[in-house]
Amino acid sequence: MAEILSVGIDIGTSTTQVIFSRIAMENTAAYFAVPHVSIVDKRVVYKSAVHVTPLRTPVLIDGDAVRDIVAAEFEKAGFTPADTGTGAVIITGESARKENAAVVLEKLSGFAGEFVVSTAGPDLESVIAGKGSGAWKDSVDHQCATVNLDVGGGTTNIVVFSRGDVAGKGCYDIGGRLIRVSPEGRIQSVSPAAAAAARDAGVSLSPGDRADVQTLSAVTGRMAQLLAEAMGLSRPTPLLRAVQTPGSTPLALPPRIDRICFSGGVADCIREDRTGDPFRFGDVGPLLGRSIREGLLYRSLPVLEAGETIRATVVGAGTYTTTLSGSTIAYDEDLFPMKNVPVLKLTEAEEAAAFRGEAETLADRMVWFAGQSDGSRMLLSLRGRRDPSYGEVKTLAASLSRAAELALPAEEPLLVALEEDMAKALGAAMSPLLRGRPMMAIDSVHTEDGDYLDLGRPLMNGLVIPLVVKTLLFG
Repeated sequence: MAEILSVGIDIGTSTTQVIFSRIAMENTAAYFAVPHVSIVDKRVVYKSAVHVTPLRTPVLIDGDAVRDIVAAEFEKAGFTPADTGTGAVIITGESARKENAAVVLEKLSGFAGEFVVSTAGPDLESVIAGKGSGAWKDSVDHQCATVNLDVGGGTTNIVVFSRGDVAGKGCYDIGGRLIRVSPEGRIQSVSPAAAAAARDAGVSLSPGDRADVQTLSAVTGRMAQLLAEAMGLSRPTPLLRAVQTPGSTPLALPPRIDRICFSGGVADCIREDRTGDPFRFGDVGPLLGRSIREGLLYRSLPVLEAGETIRATVVGAGTYTTTLSGSTIAYDEDLFPMKNVPVLKLTEAEEAAAFRGEAETLADRMVWFAGQSDGSRMLLSLRGRRDPSYGEVKTLAASLSRAAELALPAEEPLLVALEEDMAKALGAAMSPLLRGRPMMAIDSVHTEDGDYLDLGRPLMNGLVIPLVVKTLLFG
């Protein structure tokens, strides 16, 4: 059994957190069978305090202050960056659209060793939070459809798990931090989405106004209604489309939803005692939590108690982002680790042409892709074929090798990822054709256009490669 230390760093609209997890891997195949390495255990070993995300201005994250938070938590946990084998830096919600998101990630990249994820896509955040909250496990354990709503400061990320598979995902600009309240009880700021909800609710909001509970409850009540609309409990209004987060996928729902789960900072406000100062966090999070609890969504569907609420995304990032390649693979070990490798996913027609031995069309697309991604390194993603013949493998190897010769500089490796289990045979066929060009062929990997891959050093005596499929998306 092998074990690696994973770090998860979540920089959200309201809070910043760090966790450390142990991820254990083991060859689960029978003694004389083809090796099959699986992740057999994931456990959190340290959770940081929940820090307020530091900002230089209302629109700029303070990267240096975030770095100081992370450095202090590494020290408290008793770990150094050299100890970590994998990790995820997730900038989420409104923070993902800050002007300096890339700068913050650059400042933090050294804290996750050689293998770090840097992503802010709303769809991926939905999935990560749903796994961290326990909704995914519930859908697996009970073979049902469980929906997780991660209600944070700037957005609500929704994912539908059907028997463990992602059946739908989406994100809306609905959150507790969209209206900020000063210690003096005055409205400090109102986001465009909150202003639209206020207009739809028939109330007026402006910075400087007194923070009136009744007025602001009308706005958070409208936000809660929008979530009910998103879940198919009432007819969708034009406002629902207007508050859909840019870059997110339109939410698809299954015919039946068995239960819903709430995570994110507002989730604690949904289930806690609703007495006390409604503006104690400097925003309308407690009011939004009350509106959700009293609204149609909470009353209409069975509610699953989340295992993690405010920590769901960071727990998901630290324990669920890393997966493994297949165990029959081929590669040059000097290539690793690799970070932020853009994926060129072949269409069905392009893949069929490659299996016929045609290389020129693929080479042209590779040249175009290199221009679009501002770099010559890329990973070719194919479905592959189940139980291909020796002739099919040789023909595909010749096509890919020839395309690399036409499209890539001599020093650039040919990187191939397949869904079907045929990488070792393909790598063996390509190797003599590449004339010394470095090569990697791995399988059991599913990617989409726009994805990037991080690939760590081979583990378990070289049997598998730890990897993360991700989307780098800065709005």
